[in-house]
Amino acid sequence: MNRFVRFFAAAFAVCVFGADASAQNPCNTTGPVIATSSFQYLPQYVLVEAGTTVAWVNFGGTHDVNGVVNAITGQFYNNPESFTLPAIGGNMNGVCMGTVTFDVPGVYAYDCSIGNHAALGMVGTIEVVAPTTIVDIIVNSPDHTTLETAVIAAGLADDLSSEGPFTVFAPTDAAFAALPAGTIEAVLADADLLNAILTYHVAGGAFLSTDLTDGMQITTLNGENLEVMVGGGFVMINDALVTVADLTASNGVVHVINAVLLPPTPNTNTVVDIIVNSPDHTTLETAVIAAGLADDLSAQGPFTVFAPTDAAFAALPAGTIEAVLADAELLNAILTYHVVGGEALSTSLSDGQEITTLNGANVTVSIMGGSVMINNATVTVADILADNGVVHVIDAVLLPPAPQTTTVVDIIVNSPDHTTLETAVIAAGLADDLSGDGPFTVFAPTDAAFAALPAGTIEAVLADPVLLNAILTYHVAAGNVLSTDLTDGMTITTLNGADVTVGIFPDGVMINTATVTVADLVADNGVVHVINAVLLPPTNVESTIAPVAVETFPNPATSLVNVRGELRSGDRLVAFDAAGRMTFDAPAVATLDVTGWNAGLYTLTLVRDGQAVATTRVSVQH
Repeated sequence: MNRFVRFFAAAFAVCVFGADASAQNPCNTTGPVIATSSFQYLPQYVLVEAGTTVAWVNFGGTHDVNGVVNAITGQFYNNPESFTLPAIGGNMNGVCMGTVTFDVPGVYAYDCSIGNHAALGMVGTIEVVAPTTIVDIIVNSPDHTTLETAVIAAGLADDLSSEGPFTVFAPTDAAFAALPAGTIEAVLADADLLNAILTYHVAGGAFLSTDLTDGMQITTLNGENLEVMVGGGFVMINDALVTVADLTASNGVVHVINAVLLPPTPNTNTVVDIIVNSPDHTTLETAVIAAGLADDLSAQGPFTVFAPTDAAFAALPAGTIEAVLADAELLNAILTYHVVGGEALSTSLSDGQEITTLNGANVTVSIMGGSVMINNATVTVADILADNGVVHVIDAVLLPPAPQTTTVVDIIVNSPDHTTLETAVIAAGLADDLSGDGPFTVFAPTDAAFAALPAGTIEAVLADPVLLNAILTYHVAAGNVLSTDLTDGMTITTLNGADVTVGIFPDGVMINTATVTVADLVADNGVVHVINAVLLPPTNVESTIAPVAVETFPNPATSLVNVRGELRSGDRLVAFDAAGRMTFDAPAVATLDVTGWNAGLYTLTLVRDGQAVATTRVSVQH
């Protein structure tokens, strides 16, 4: 049998059989009263909630209450808690035998241990159940599954199971289902909104239907009021009809309603409200909404907003507003340059003060002759207070400073050793390209490297755009290639399309015939490696002579270098130092004496019939 059915059946039995006992209760308690007389307890079965006090009243004979040992079997009852009341004689007016408060849920058996009273049927049972709270009513209702989910999601189940008392206006599942599609999911995902709605359905105190009057205002736990309307046999709470009233619980009462109660939207006056309600800030309003900042600036803050008027925006060059609105990143940068985290009233401003904006850049305060300026804009109206900050009206749009960048081009331009390369990059129109996102790896020849070229070479190259572009793009590779990424013999494809070759020696790193003198100048969009020679891309003229394999050893060498390979009469060996200067040119020999050479890296080329057929590198050490 359902425990609630048993509870009401037991209550009915108390009302019918224990009427006299209840009416003549010498124990002066408010809970159930069990009458003892004629070898019986009436009612024989009682269902109570934990914490209930039960009284026994004797209307005739001598009886006791024994909840320890079964008087018939001699076995312990093993009740959740033992209880006894001593034997006492009764009379027709009723004598209080005593009371017991049952705090532990469970089933309690007892009897009268005097004589054979128990065998004659003087036995009883008390079932103690946990108190039924308003949360129990909601959870056990098949019509309130959505409300149950919401209460648990909001973490209110424990609160509403506490002592209270509370009055809950409980919308049915059908009431929630009548909301627009997606509403329930959106509310469950927004903890603050969920709490606000649920607490708008709960009032402190137990308001039974008999306590409600037409026009009555009930303050909810949300802080807002509900209006009661009573008439024609109906009770309305706001616009919701009470369909079932007075479901009483141990800590209050539940009234079932057929609609979800929505709390009134609180009146706000945020910095956004000030902008939206101003006839002079329609452009700023449009911009704030377009940038998606309306919600952010309606938050708790506080914020200080320097608000340019429509006239301030109109003073910008034609097309500027449209261009900014079309560029989300630029729009956000400009708007956040007008907002400060914190409340900066005019009285807190001082001349020369620097204030950091949400953009990250500072604005400067100037106070002169009673006027306050923010950068180059004059404050025309100050201290318009909002719930979440303050607005100062200004007569010009504040433009944030250009962000500081360090591109590969910046590194070249700012280097005192790369003026020729800078001139060449600008002349070729590559400055913007190499200032892009990249990443790029630039092998940057110094001014000395360009000066080592034959006389007139630089001028000739600058005068030939195609050749200039070919040479410069042969110094640039796509990607961020740090020195730690380089390996001996590695080839890197340049933007020219041709490859450069990496050589790694004990004395350093070479790119083709150029030595890397400074590595890993890291930029925002790549890396620059300084080299001491200009890299010349390969020509499109095909060699008519097959390449030759040449090996040199030892390497490094101190005095003699052995050259092994197919050497022919007429072949020559040509050596270039790390600066690209030719230091040796002589007929090819199998053993090369380098005793008189300066220590360093050399490129050794085998030339046959005027064409290079083999190239190797030699490190000379002394």
